[in-house]
Amino acid sequence: MKILVAIKRVVDYNIKVGIKADGSNVDIDGVKMSANPFDENAIEQAIRLKEQGKATEIVAVSIGSAANQDVLRHALAMGVDRAVLVEHEAEVQSLEVAKLLKGVVEQEQPDLIILGKQAVDDDAGQAGQMLAALLNYPQGTFASALDIEANEAIVTREVDGGTETLALQLPAVVTADLRLNDPRFVKLPNLMQARKKPIETLVAADLVSDLSARLSLLQVAEPPARKPGIKVDSVDALLQQLRAKEGIEL
Repeated sequence: MKILVAIKRVVDYNIKVGIKADGSNVDIDGVKMSANPFDENAIEQAIRLKEQGKATEIVAVSIGSAANQDVLRHALAMGVDRAVLVEHEAEVQSLEVAKLLKGVVEQEQPDLIILGKQAVDDDAGQAGQMLAALLNYPQGTFASALDIEANEAIVTREVDGGTETLALQLPAVVTADLRLNDPRFVKLPNLMQARKKPIETLVAADLVSDLSARLSLLQVAEPPARKPGIKVDSVDALLQQLRAKEGIEL
């Protein structure tokens, strides 16, 4: 069984980003970038399936500029077998990501596609679902457990009322939640070895002819400052404040 894992390069989750002076976007110049945390869970789960003898090959794919090689080498250091970079300089939105991944899937023919449930930069949470729709594959989203039995992916996912377990006929698309696993620590020798491994490069335009954006970012702004709180001595004083300042009828 071949597994394809998609990885996005994002601002490291420990970094607090600022906004550009003109409000056009967040300012990421010179900040630390890393693999999307949810995608690391996807990589870890693929490696565990291979260690269990349920997968034979893991291919990692990332979409972006040559700078994305760092997250692909991180995946190679974790234990994936091959890395593919879909080179595209401009930023791509969820639908374009799904279309590009569809092109890679058609070339690689994996039995299982795993990616993070969302990216921590835009929090869209759409690419996996869109990819499954384009491929007409079954999907298991927000997976907190994943196993392979015969020709099925058994996915446990959290829903409002508890958990739901699905049996997906392979090939299928699964999006990983943080509760799926704890990604392994990458050792320095493995990272040094990963730097020597080749990364296959594809051109985005060869996979999808139209990559024009369908959404426009108008402005980015800080949320309004929260008003300072006050202390009251009694319930009556609290009710009085609510009536006076919030206009609540009690």
